[in-house]
Amino acid sequence: MTERIVIVGAGHAAGEMCVALRHDGFAGPITLIGDEPHLPYQRPPLSKAYLKGEMELERLLVRPAEFYDDNNIELRLGVRAVAIDRTGSEVKLADGSSVPYDKLALLTGTRARELPVPGADLAGVHYVRTIRDIDGFLASFEYGDRLAVVGGGYIGLEIAASASKYGLRATVIERMPRLLARVATEQTAAKIHKLHADRGADILLDAALERMTGDGRVQSLELADGKPIETDVVIVGIGVVPNQELAAEAGLETGNGIIVDEYCRTSDPNIFAAGDVAEHPNKVFGRVRLESVQNAVQQAKVCALNMLGKQVPYVAVPWFWSDQFEVRMQSAGLPQNFDQIVERPGKNDYSGSNWLFRNGQLIAVEALSEPKSYMLGKRWLEQGKTPEPERLANPDEDLKKLV
Repeated sequence: MTERIVIVGAGHAAGEMCVALRHDGFAGPITLIGDEPHLPYQRPPLSKAYLKGEMELERLLVRPAEFYDDNNIELRLGVRAVAIDRTGSEVKLADGSSVPYDKLALLTGTRARELPVPGADLAGVHYVRTIRDIDGFLASFEYGDRLAVVGGGYIGLEIAASASKYGLRATVIERMPRLLARVATEQTAAKIHKLHADRGADILLDAALERMTGDGRVQSLELADGKPIETDVVIVGIGVVPNQELAAEAGLETGNGIIVDEYCRTSDPNIFAAGDVAEHPNKVFGRVRLESVQNAVQQAKVCALNMLGKQVPYVAVPWFWSDQFEVRMQSAGLPQNFDQIVERPGKNDYSGSNWLFRNGQLIAVEALSEPKSYMLGKRWLEQGKTPEPERLANPDEDLKKLV
């Protein structure tokens, strides 16, 4: 009897998993369950090209609707999975129906972390995670309005940069002492800070938001020091929360996400997980949960192979990217627990590269508008190669000749 594969979560990773399953020869039934009404789509462009009107909805899709029809993939969109019956091997949905499975993949992703302050439910306060979120934001302001961005991470800064196209005057409010505190080095963060400041953004650091006020619609933000920030629209980007509740309630092991082994298996051998929700082992950084499209796509493909009985470990090097104004930030590896950093200058104040070492071993590279440095560093990391830090620090040295 042919096995039935069910995928819960209809994001980018799920779309790629469907492609991978059919490509790898699985001919059995596949059911894709998602709480959004849309086909699987790319999220990274939402805060960049889609927000700026440079990419329409159809181009966001991982595959067009015909792909799912042609490949006999049943779509259950716009309905939420509410429970997993592991004894009966079925997924229960919010509409009262159930979907049986032999192998189950949880690609439930993450949701925006909500801001726990009074007034956060006022009109004009937005989060950024879905197409609906961006469409609501675009409909909520007029050219030249004042924009308050709560959170100085990737999402907040990308929104601030993209929204400048509409003449929005941005104030970025970050509770940490610097921007990009979780995801980049101080050196890279300083250049990004200068980039936004030079483009007219007001950046407030060590700034704790106490409350939002307004008559039905947000009009002002009050900081812990009492300073009011007048605004017309607010974007909140303070991180995400893994959607692991479905797994936890089914008795699967969870931590900072759904815990999986190197083969993407959960504590139930018939249930797998991948993407932003999966906490998985990494040989350099220990157990990690990565919030990146690269991880979601590559891990979903490996997960598909293992659902078909292969034994393929997931060993990819993490990489990330972010477009802000004219600068593209690219990184490979993670900026964690390094004991040496080597800086190489770029062509201007907003470019250059940082190379991170631990015990003499290269563990990460960050590049601002330096695609060749990024690609070379990523390749070295994948190959386990390390350049000599002393030579790397010399800007006259040709990178290609260092390893």
